[in-house]
Amino acid sequence: MKRFLLTIVVLLLVGTGVYLYLNRSDSSDGTAPAMAGAPPAADVIARGEYLAKAADCAACHTVPGSDQVFAGGVPFRLPFGTIYSSNITADAATGIGGWSDDDFVRALHDGIGKHGEHLYPAFPYNSYTLLSRSDVLAIKAYLFSLPKVSEPNRPNELSFPYNQRWAIGFWNAAFFKSQRFQPDATQSAQWNSGKYLATALGHCAECHTPRNFAFALDHRQEFAGEVLQGWRAYNITADPAHGIGSWSDSDIASYLSTGHADGHGSAAGPMAEAVENSLRFLQPVDTSALVAYLRSVPARAGLDPIAVDTKPAPALASSDYAPAGDAQANAQGLKLFEGACASCHQWNGKGQQTPYASLLGARGVNDVRGNNVTQILLHGSGQRSEGASVFMPDFGNAYSNTEIAALSNYVIGHFGNKQGMVTPDDVAERRKQL
Repeated sequence: MKRFLLTIVVLLLVGTGVYLYLNRSDSSDGTAPAMAGAPPAADVIARGEYLAKAADCAACHTVPGSDQVFAGGVPFRLPFGTIYSSNITADAATGIGGWSDDDFVRALHDGIGKHGEHLYPAFPYNSYTLLSRSDVLAIKAYLFSLPKVSEPNRPNELSFPYNQRWAIGFWNAAFFKSQRFQPDATQSAQWNSGKYLATALGHCAECHTPRNFAFALDHRQEFAGEVLQGWRAYNITADPAHGIGSWSDSDIASYLSTGHADGHGSAAGPMAEAVENSLRFLQPVDTSALVAYLRSVPARAGLDPIAVDTKPAPALASSDYAPAGDAQANAQGLKLFEGACASCHQWNGKGQQTPYASLLGARGVNDVRGNNVTQILLHGSGQRSEGASVFMPDFGNAYSNTEIAALSNYVIGHFGNKQGMVTPDDVAERRKQL
């Protein structure tokens, strides 16, 4: 017994030592590349607002539909429980009003709270650690300029041992390094700015990169796509078949700034939120920089690749108002689509009234597992963007799991020309996600 206890103590000491060595903080400001669209550093609050939007702070810290901006309470349902985002308004009692500049910088750079507690990596300090100190403090200045909201933080609901914050230190030792962004002198200023946006501010990897056994980012599959909280974040590498390698620059820029690209479908779920809360506010010069960087991301097919059929025979054989070429279609799914979907999306998938309703070329209808199709049917979808506000109602309360599965598989078959694999059990599980 004594030997066992001694072993545990030694492991704790070694682990702590490794953690402290690997995660010693770099206190330098870093060399953030110029973001041509951002206000100058002298206008600190305006710059902070632009950076906070680029970092998509609202999506995680504002409950959808709430007027209590940045008051926290957004749930993140993970395999080991639910984490709730915190109040980051300047309220001294329930928010971060009592935090010093160093406190705030330490949280973003090192994942450590004001009282020395480890923050859960659902807060993307793995990405924010790359931000320069001056950019972090600009964000703080903006947050402190907003109205204070008195809203107590909601306790997390995590099972043992995930509710033990001290254990995050060992996770950090294995998977985290406190470091600032370093520009690549061999690349253009535009590329460096785009990388800073993608990897630090926009933290794209947090959704679009697969996770390993410990729920840490698997950088060997950087940007190759992942499923989080029931939604699939698609492959955004330069792979021409499974990523965005075949998209034009204008296609990518349109998708980022408006949530839609002709021939590639429309954003939904968390990606639609990213467009609404963050990406649409980027100046065109910064959007172009982001596109330039994404173009350079090495092509990877990903672990569960999606091949898009750009000319699905059943849809192309159909007219606006009548289906054709559905010899293998399931009758239940066809009937449901006819009653609830055809009037907006049309049988040929071109969409009526708005291009956002187009289904041709969308990766969602080409995913045989139907993650996003099912989520949209269950929970609906909405998005505000430049020049458009789109909304699709939810059908979760109207249809059973069997009906949602049948409708999902019909959509995949008709507009993706593939055999859908969605089961009623899949639907039941996805109902729990939001």
